[in-house]
Amino acid sequence: MNKEEKLGNSTENWSMIIRPKRHLFDVNLQEIWSYRDLIKLFVRRDFVARYKQTILGPLWFLIQPLFTTVMYTIVFGNIAKISTDGLPQILFYMSGIVGWTYFSACLNSTSNTFVANAGIFGKVYFPRLTLPISIVISNLIQFTIQFFLLLAFMLYYRIIGANFHTNIYVLLLPLLIVLMAGLGLGFGIMISSLTTKYRDLTNLVSFGVQLWMYATPIIYPLSEIPEKYRLFVLANPLTPIIETFRFALLGAGTVNWMHLTYSFIFTIIVLAIGIVLFNKVEQTFMDTV
Repeated sequence: MNKEEKLGNSTENWSMIIRPKRHLFDVNLQEIWSYRDLIKLFVRRDFVARYKQTILGPLWFLIQPLFTTVMYTIVFGNIAKISTDGLPQILFYMSGIVGWTYFSACLNSTSNTFVANAGIFGKVYFPRLTLPISIVISNLIQFTIQFFLLLAFMLYYRIIGANFHTNIYVLLLPLLIVLMAGLGLGFGIMISSLTTKYRDLTNLVSFGVQLWMYATPIIYPLSEIPEKYRLFVLANPLTPIIETFRFALLGAGTVNWMHLTYSFIFTIIVLAIGIVLFNKVEQTFMDTV
C-alpha cells in the first residue's frame, strides 16, 4: 500500500472534516446545531460577564426599563403632553421600551462580533455564526425578565381599573420576537462584517440606533404622526412590529397585515445580506482585524 492509499484510508476514521465554504450563502445548520453546547457556554458567559462585578447584578434588567419609563413619562407624557392613545403612560412607554431594548441590544452586541472575538477566532475552529446567535439568545433572557415586569404593571393597572385590553393578537408575540431578533441579528452581522475594514462604523452605531428609536413609535403613537410624514415612519420595519406588540398587549395602536408582511420580508432580506457579508468576511477577516 502506497502513501496516498494510507492517507485515503486514514480520512475514513476522522470524526470531523473541516471544509472551506464553497459559496457565500453557505449556512450549515446541522453543524451549528452540533455546537449547541458551545452556544450555551457563550450565553452563560455573556450573562455572567455583564454583571459579574456589579452590586445589583441582574436587577439592572429591571432598573433600566423602569427608570427609562419614568423619565419618558415625565418628559414626553407630562411636559411635552404627547398622546398615549388613552393608555396609562407607564404601560404605553414600557411596552415600547421592552420591545425596542431587545432589538437594540441584539444589534449593538452582534455589531462587534468580529472585532471583540478576534482572539478566539484566530485560535480554534467553530461555526462563527454561533457567537451572534448566542448573543441573540442571551438578550432574550433579558427581554423575558423585562416582559414579566411589563406584565406585573399590566396586572396592577388592571386591578385599579385602567382602560386597556389584551386581545387575540397576543398569539403573534412569538413571531414579533423572532422578527425583532432577526432584524437585530441581520443588521448586527452586517455592521460587524463592515467594521473589520471600516472602524469608523463603531462610532456611528450607537448614535444611529438612538436616531432610529425616534423614527419608531416608542414615545409617541403612530396615530399622532401627520399623514405627510407617516409613510416615512412606516418605512421603518420596526414600526409595524412595535405597533402590533403594543396592540396585542394593550389594545391601542393598529395592526396592519400588509405592513407586518413588509417587516417580515424586510427581515428575511436583511438576514440574507448579513449572512452573505458575514461568510465573505469570515474567510479573510484575520488579515484585516
